[in-house]
Amino acid sequence: MDQIDLTNSQRTTLTALVNEYQSTDSTVSARVIAEETGRNSGTIRNQMQTLSAVGLVESVAGPEGGYEPTDAAYRILERRRLDDAETVTLARDYDRVDATVDEIDFTNVHHPDLCRAQIHFQQSVRELEEGDPLVVGPTPVSDLVVVGAVVATDGTTNTVVVDVGRIRAPMPEET
Repeated sequence: MDQIDLTNSQRTTLTALVNEYQSTDSTVSARVIAEETGRNSGTIRNQMQTLSAVGLVESVAGPEGGYEPTDAAYRILERRRLDDAETVTLARDYDRVDATVDEIDFTNVHHPDLCRAQIHFQQSVRELEEGDPLVVGPTPVSDLVVVGAVVATDGTTNTVVVDVGRIRAPMPEET
């Protein structure tokens, strides 16, 4: 498949579709996507026609109809289907939520006073706000736990930037 360049609006719409589809495992209506993105459902239907034409979305007709993302949609968003993903506990304001973290990047580990992490989630991050305390982890393989406060969010890519206050990762015992 050729590289598809999405506009920010199309990427936001496709991300909202994938987020909702993964949380419900059923078709998603234009109305639901419109509510999530703050747009008109007619605008969403028009975008879905375009996204369908390039193979990123499938339309499902009927009373339970709506839209489903294709495998190509997951690839272009650099996401995986949740069938084989491990969840990581996310604690926000002391409420625990199971979330799927795609990636944790430490963006400035060489800075003497500041450590930030960019955390990419499979779920929507629209409810997170600047200043929210956040705990992510432990991760499945390394038991990494990241504790900090939200500095910025990007709902288009489901990414959160965290000012890291503490990191914990147990070292394996040598035998």
